[in-house]
Amino acid sequence: MNIYFKAFLFLISFSIFHFGYELTGLGFLVPFFGINESVFQHLKMAFWGYLLLSIVEYFLLKKKIKQGIINFWYSRIFTAIIIPWIVGFMWYLLPAVYGRAESLIIDLIWAVAITYLSGLFVIVIEKDIEKIQFSHRTKVVLFMLLIISAFLFVGFTYKPPWIDLFIDPEAL
Repeated sequence: MNIYFKAFLFLISFSIFHFGYELTGLGFLVPFFGINESVFQHLKMAFWGYLLLSIVEYFLLKKKIKQGIINFWYSRIFTAIIIPWIVGFMWYLLPAVYGRAESLIIDLIWAVAITYLSGLFVIVIEKDIEKIQFSHRTKVVLFMLLIISAFLFVGFTYKPPWIDLFIDPEAL
């Protein structure tokens, strides 16, 4: 899949996970979709959005990846694990350089740009990682990190800790 198109699809997937619960109010979406504007919820949206995109990509490309199915999945697991943190790091570039964006339009443009670029960055990494033959130990570690990530993203949705990463800025 073209990396620029896939990054655009990640932007779409992230947006679905961002606005899906707010637009529908469907309770079964809560563990996976964003439920407020906290940093944590955005990390969760990136994680689940990228996993969904990887599943869709697999079904679209299944016939082309028969030989490298293991490499396909472990490269996607790796990128699903790291994309939340890339989104988070990139988001904080604007406050680090400029300070608080006082304009909603600047905030929205920045959000769209960093979501797209974060997707693009991990997709570029993913393409090289897909060529690696992972050891059994690395596969186990990646799978464990995937399970831990999923557990924390779901669990902290219902019982967030006291850390400011979980505070909804709209509630302040």
